[in-house]
Formats: sequence, C-alpha cells, structure tokens
Amino acid sequence: MKLEIEVKLPFEEPPSAMRRRLRGLGYVPYGRRVFEANTVYDTPDQHLRKSGLLLRLRSVGGTHLLTYKGPAIPGPHKTREEIEVSLNDSAPMAAIWERLGYQPLFRYEKYRTEFHKPRTRGLICLDETPIGNFLELEGTGAWIDRTARALGYPPDRYITESYGALYLEWSRNRGNTPRHMTFEMLR
Repeated sequence: MKLEIEVKLPFEEPPSAMRRRLRGLGYVPYGRRVFEANTVYDTPDQHLRKSGLLLRLRSVGGTHLLTYKGPAIPGPHKTREEIEVSLNDSAPMAAIWERLGYQPLFRYEKYRTEFHKPRTRGLICLDETPIGNFLELEGTGAWIDRTARALGYPPDRYITESYGALYLEWSRNRGNTPRHMTFEMLR
C-alpha cells in the first residue's frame, strides 16, 4: 500500500517569483510546466465522495493516469492510500466506469511544475489553478514540515482539502453555482 502524504500551501506572489524562490532554496524543476485535465468519477448519489474515496482520470500531454485514493487518515498532513496506473488511452476506462454506474461528476484543470531537491525524496508541485496558486508538498511528514518552515509557512497554514473542496468553498464565497474548476470559467 502506497501512502500519499501532502499539504497545500497558498501563495499570492506571481508563479515566476515562486519559481525563483524555490530555485534559491536549491530546488530544480523536475520537468517542464504541464497542463493537467482531471475528471473525478462517482455514482449519481456521490457514494465515493461521501465515503472519502476518489476515482480520477488525469490527462497530462499524451499520458493518462487512473487514480484511486482511499479515505484520509487523521493527522496534520493529508495522508491517504493512493494507487495509480498509467493508461495509453483514457476513453476505454471511462466507458468501463460509466457502464458500472460511475459518471464524470467534476472536472478540474491546473498547470503544474514539479520541483525536487537533489538527494532528497520530497516533491514540490507549483500548481496554477483557476481559483489561485498553491504549492503542494508531498513527502514524509518530517520533510513537509521542514520544507514548509524553510518557505516561511507555519503548520496552521497547511491546507489538507482537495481542489474540489477548495473550489466549492471558493464558489460559495462568491455566490457562484459550482460546476467545474476550469480556466474557461474565468472568461
């Protein structure tokens, strides 16, 4: 069982300034900035969401990832089981899920740049989303705490909610009817 341990940290500065800040701390890009399109599947009554589970298809360039996430384990970091598999084509998997009663209920998009520090095991993702910019720190709890501290973030700034939950809150705060978290909604 692979456990994913992460937190999100919001930031207001331009992404280019945050990239320079990360480089100044010794982090280097782990690839180029990529566009991600994500589709979350669930039953019409949202059984998976209500159970704390996630079933997602992610498309990044020509790569497709099928992801299952289990319920969150209580603690200061978002910790949950994660199983991922790469697919050449997401359409057959989507068709299988739909025949099993799962529907695409929520779509969200982001631009992501991944950073790592040589000889360390953690990963920093700089996420540019329609609702704001976030760093996502993924690694051990101790690594997350050290890295957040080096970036000037105390534990009370940690966000453990999903982008879906953050989008619902963003929509509520603006009196918007939530639909999908896409860049098109900003136009």
